[in-house]
Order: sequence, then structure tokens, then C-alpha cells
Amino acid sequence: MKHQITLKEIAKELGISVSTVSKSLKDYTEISTDTRQKVKAFAKLYNYTPNNIALSLKNRRSNVIGVVLPDVVHHFFSSVIKGIEDIAISRGYTIIISISDECLEKEANSIRKLSHGTVDGYILSLSEETLHHNDYSHLEEVNELELPIVMFDRINHTIDCDKVIIDDKSVAYHCVNHLIKNGHQKIGFLTTEDYLSVGKLRTDGYYQALTDNHIKIDESLVLKIHTQSNYYTEIEKLVKTHAFDALVTVNEAFAATGIKVLHDYGIKTPEKVSVISLSDGIISRHMIPSITAVNQNGFLMGQKSATLLINRIEGKATDSFQTEIIPTNIIFRDSVLSKE
Repeated sequence: MKHQITLKEIAKELGISVSTVSKSLKDYTEISTDTRQKVKAFAKLYNYTPNNIALSLKNRRSNVIGVVLPDVVHHFFSSVIKGIEDIAISRGYTIIISISDECLEKEANSIRKLSHGTVDGYILSLSEETLHHNDYSHLEEVNELELPIVMFDRINHTIDCDKVIIDDKSVAYHCVNHLIKNGHQKIGFLTTEDYLSVGKLRTDGYYQALTDNHIKIDESLVLKIHTQSNYYTEIEKLVKTHAFDALVTVNEAFAATGIKVLHDYGIKTPEKVSVISLSDGIISRHMIPSITAVNQNGFLMGQKSATLLINRIEGKATDSFQTEIIPTNIIFRDSVLSKE
């Protein structure tokens, strides 16, 4: 008996993406005729068939939403959960929360286990490993089952689904621009590795603000920190070797650690170095000094994500997928020295 090949295996053998395989089997005209024929022939040869059991289970409504998150420690993600639950309850749904711990395997296993009739759809923010390895085969499998997905915050544009984000580039641009307008010229930037789309976009906003204000970009002031590394040690290297009058960070954990390092080296915030975090939370509010931060409106993001998903589940959504951009605002606190 021939082995029943999977979408991921077909993609690997033919040297194309899982998305291309899936679309070829569904006769999407955006895929060339030659590619579609090649995929169909290969699938037939190796006995590929859709998971009909899972498809039949999918047609039985459970009124349960699967929510898959990188973690729940950050205030932002807990706010998103509250927003999702607010809409879900009001529309007769319950939620199941699964934590990927930034792990691709955990994320994929959670989604696959919930796909067999347990949930009607998913709301998720991609794990660090998923983005790093650029592996979305588990999400293509969900699309194959025609289970709706809504991605938020950390997303991938190649997956056909609704998405909810903030304008990360613009957020960083406005924060850096505010510092420049208030006399800061040497601005350090603490960000993540480029494979995390949020960090990459915020870094682009930082560069753009400097360029628009005719400030020469100094790459040595940009520190890309792995989220699993020792923040203190990484930031300490920057503080010991460079002078700067402001620091912008992609999240409040980096901001709080940066203020701690500066304090330990006798550098006062904001008298010597102003600090802005591009995400807000409990740490930002209660740190001394309290941290000027961007309110990402996680609760609203959760509400919008749940609304999009439930509308898609219930057949009330438009045919085309949507990308919703949630408004943000800067909350000014004590960590920024301002002339205003």
C-alpha cells in the first residue's frame, strides 16, 4: 500500500511552498497551469487525499474558539485575551487557550490537536520559532480543512486569513520623531532579530525618523536582542561602549532592563537618557521612573480579532480577507525629558 503523502511532503519534494501545493490542488488560477498539473500528478502518484474525517468534523459547530499565543506573561497578550473573551461570550462562544512558549512544534501540535472538531476556528499570534524557520505548514493544513484563522500582532502575509495589527513602523517613527523634536540627537534602539516582523517594522520606523530629520544612522546604536537571551548583559555592552541621550525599545521588558542598567552605571533617567517603550503594561506604570510607552490597545485588538473570526465562522464575512489596523497612542510618563 502506498504511503499517503502530506501537503508538506509534496511541497518539499517539488521545491515549492505548502501554500502553492494547497492552491494547486484547489485549482487556484493564480498558480500556473504547469505547476497545478505537476502537483496534481505527484499527489495522485503518492496517494494524497484530503483528511475527510477532519473535514466532516469541521462541519459540526462546537462554538469554541482556539486561541494560540506565544506566552501570557506580557500584559499585551493578557489584554488581547480579555478582548477576545468579551466578544466570544457575548456571541455564545467559549475559548480554549494554548501557549506555544515561542516554540514551532508546540504551536503546530496545539493547532493540529484542536482541528478535529474541537474548535470552529483560531486566533493566534505566531511563535518566534515559526517566524524564524518560516514554516507555516500547520496553518496551511488548517486552511485545507477550511477552518478560519485570524492572526494578530505577529503575522505572516502569505497565509490566507484575516489579520489584526497595529502600524508598527509608524508607531516607532512617531516616538523617535518626538524625541528628536525635543532635542535628542543620539538615540539608541533596542529591538529584536529581523525575523520577528514586529521588531523589523519598528526598526524600519526608527531608521526612517532619523533619515527624515537628517540625522546620520549609527548602526552601533541599534541592538538586536534575542528574546531568550540575558537582556541585562546585552544592554550593558551598549551602555559601556556608547554614549546616547535617548533609548527607544520595542517592548517594556527591554525598557525596564535598560533603565536598570543605566541606573547601575550612574546614568539617570530621564535627566541623562530618556526612555520610550513601544509597548505598555504593568511594568511601565509601576517602574521608577514610570515609563513613557505606546498603548497598543490589546483589548480592542482582541475584540476585533474575535469579531472577524466569528463573522467568518457564521458566514457573515466578506469574501476577501481583511487586515484591520488598530489605533495606538503614546502615554507620556516620567522617563522622557521633554521641552514641552
